[in-house]
Amino acid sequence: MRHQKSGRKLGRNSSHRKAMYRNMVTSLLRHERITTTVAKAKELRGEVERTITVGVRLGDLLDKPKDERTRDEQARYAHAMAHVAKTVQDREILHKLFEDIAPRVRKRPGGFTRVVRLGQRRGDAAEMAIIELVDRKIPEADGAGDSIS
Repeated sequence: MRHQKSGRKLGRNSSHRKAMYRNMVTSLLRHERITTTVAKAKELRGEVERTITVGVRLGDLLDKPKDERTRDEQARYAHAMAHVAKTVQDREILHKLFEDIAPRVRKRPGGFTRVVRLGQRRGDAAEMAIIELVDRKIPEADGAGDSIS
């Protein structure tokens, strides 16, 4: 019995699971919306929330230009970047998190992601879901009739 054991194993060993979460967090921050299974989306939600919270905790420091920060503020910023870099493996996405996403969501008390169920996958009937950032930027529709729901 798995009483008092938190987290889903998802049919993977711990190193594979950890690598998968790192890849999925990076992809979610890059695209701001990904499609996956419900179980993976629910587990990913906590990873992404923790990652974004590290950036949000910098507060007003996010608005200050780099040359105006004090030595202590720059050290806090660098420490937060190093902490998140353990999870987010792409430097471009790391900077996107601190310069775009964290300032955009910092007024929210939490709940930066949303999981929307889609139904079953055709091949194996796995329950599918979309996980997305709550206030993601919606790209402009190029043609008529395109709608994002």
